[in-house]
Amino acid sequence: MNSNDNFESLSSMFNLNRRKFLRSAIVSTSAATLLSQETEAASPEANTFKEPAQNLPIKDEVDVMVCGAGPAGVSAAITAARAGAKTQLIEIHGCLGGVWTAGLLTYIFDFNKPGLTKEIKAKLDERDARRNKIADQFVYHPDEMKLLLEEMCQEAGVKFLLHTRVAAAYRDKKRLTTAITESKSGREAWKAKVFIDATGDGDLGAQAGNAWEIGKGGDTCPCQPLTLNVLAVVKDPAALKQYISFYTNEGERANWHVPAVNAFAKEIKRAGITPSYGMPTLFLIRENLVMIMVNHEYNIKAFDATEITDATVRARAEVYNIVRGLNKLGGPWEGMQIVATPEQIGIRDGRRIQGRYTVTKEDLVVGARHTDAVTRPTFGVDIHATDRKTNEVETISRGGIKMIPYDIPLRALIAKDVDGLMMAGRCISGDFTAHASYRVTGNAVAMGEAAGAVAALAAKSNKLPHEIDWSDAAQLLHQLGMRS
Repeated sequence: MNSNDNFESLSSMFNLNRRKFLRSAIVSTSAATLLSQETEAASPEANTFKEPAQNLPIKDEVDVMVCGAGPAGVSAAITAARAGAKTQLIEIHGCLGGVWTAGLLTYIFDFNKPGLTKEIKAKLDERDARRNKIADQFVYHPDEMKLLLEEMCQEAGVKFLLHTRVAAAYRDKKRLTTAITESKSGREAWKAKVFIDATGDGDLGAQAGNAWEIGKGGDTCPCQPLTLNVLAVVKDPAALKQYISFYTNEGERANWHVPAVNAFAKEIKRAGITPSYGMPTLFLIRENLVMIMVNHEYNIKAFDATEITDATVRARAEVYNIVRGLNKLGGPWEGMQIVATPEQIGIRDGRRIQGRYTVTKEDLVVGARHTDAVTRPTFGVDIHATDRKTNEVETISRGGIKMIPYDIPLRALIAKDVDGLMMAGRCISGDFTAHASYRVTGNAVAMGEAAGAVAALAAKSNKLPHEIDWSDAAQLLHQLGMRS
């Protein structure tokens, strides 16, 4: 080997070692950087993690942003958009409609009202998607409702996003200016002139820092139980007529429901099962498709993911156990099969965001009247037992009062502590007893219409919701054909 060969060999070894060294240095530096980032992110407090700050993209700036696309949210968004406001609607589930659709409610109360309630009934009838031609209550097909609401939002010009949740809210002093959402697109920021919390559980209001309460007051239960409705098919609905509430379209409604419930409960007990809900109910949706409502999950905080998860798992197991037990009885129950459980267990009692007026039990006792009344509930107090022992004695109570139809004022839809924030649906400002009356979805639609109209007027005039006179909003609803 000559001297040149030796030189090339040494050079090659040097370059190889140099590359190894550089690679090692890069890895070490990366590891050190990562360790440094993790150390910086770690909080000195035990069992916490300091999340690094980040700059979020502004997804859009709109006039009205509605969080939650249940009956109240969809109604608010459609109304605002029809009034000419640039409107964004977000929904956590894969469909519009909330409890109507993702929750498989399938029956509606307190729906004999003007506006969208009348329009929705007519459009469902055009699709042959509604049973029980009773003015204030009926059974409907939930998937037909999904499609209908999507079409109505698109026709109104509402922009909506599914699979998207509100994750945070930020204020400039007292005014809500920005909502943060999370989805497959990541975290995104939204600017709006007016926000409407129609999440049902008051998520936006709580994140914005407004005061709230649940249950009988404060931030803990007791509160009304959850229920998981399911869809099932049966061989012959006529053979189960005596067990199906509101089986007929006309008449008999006053005398049909309770006997049907009692008969159905006896059949479940004959199968050797005691349901957690003392008034198990069957509804016929169409042909051989029925809805089953047989369970209660007690004292679950609607905003606690662990509690909601556990409740959902227990409820699904209970319902399947009951259906299997009925199958074993044979006869008209043979072949009964669950075909769908809901995306979301039904929640009656979430956060109530404190507003500029609180609807109270006393309002129901006296039949309160207000000059800024947005709707007048006629549905009675409906308090489901807060524990299983009470359920065995009195499944549903009326709060010790006889309800007189009462007004919900606009002030109960306007947040007390945060400007630019409204509420619609069951998260408005009210106490435990009043909430047990106004929480049904016919009232949610009317509240959504009112919030949407006020929000549109406020956004277009650069005012805050509390600066809008209800008479102007009522006139707008009249112009939109939503009020007589």
